Amino acid sequence: MQQISHKYRTLFLSTLQLSACTFGGGFVIIPLMRKKFVEELGWIEEQEMLDLTAIAQSSPGPIAVNASILTGYRVAGLPGALVTALGTVLPPLAIISAISFFYRAFRDNPFVSMAMAGMLAGVAAVICDVVITMGKAVFQQKRILPVLVLLGSFVAVRFFSVNIMWVILACGILGAADTLLRERKQGAGKGGAE
Repeated sequence: MQQISHKYRTLFLSTLQLSACTFGGGFVIIPLMRKKFVEELGWIEEQEMLDLTAIAQSSPGPIAVNASILTGYRVAGLPGALVTALGTVLPPLAIISAISFFYRAFRDNPFVSMAMAGMLAGVAAVICDVVITMGKAVFQQKRILPVLVLLGSFVAVRFFSVNIMWVILACGILGAADTLLRERKQGAGKGGAE
């Protein structure tokens, strides 16, 4: 019982800390969650984190909250999902509530404007790190389809301004078709070996 409560406390405090100290949205919190839950705590495998990130991105709602819920659910079931959702939502809720009271002062303050502009550079660097780190996992699979989907998605969104929803839908269909074909091949290979 004490071990379970320790796990919930760790989940809550980890997501609370990550959410409170992260600027730039869900793409920034993902590598920090990976570092915490994959590298430090060892509760999730690298491939699982990649899968959870993909699901969080394709689900409606904020990526940070989606990723936290999925991570909490993976580690500790439904109570873990609730705990991580609460830990992720509390800091932005408190900060936005405070800012709403002083909106005019924040909006017109040149120091706040300069700080926000400086944070954009940091956010860009963290997003590049996410792309490189998680992109390595795609290239290490030694399969051509994931690489083609990755590059095709980038080209479609960046150069042809294709709506991201169409890209997600196409990637989901391609992934499902690829999984079905590989399972059929494996089933046929096992059937032929018997």
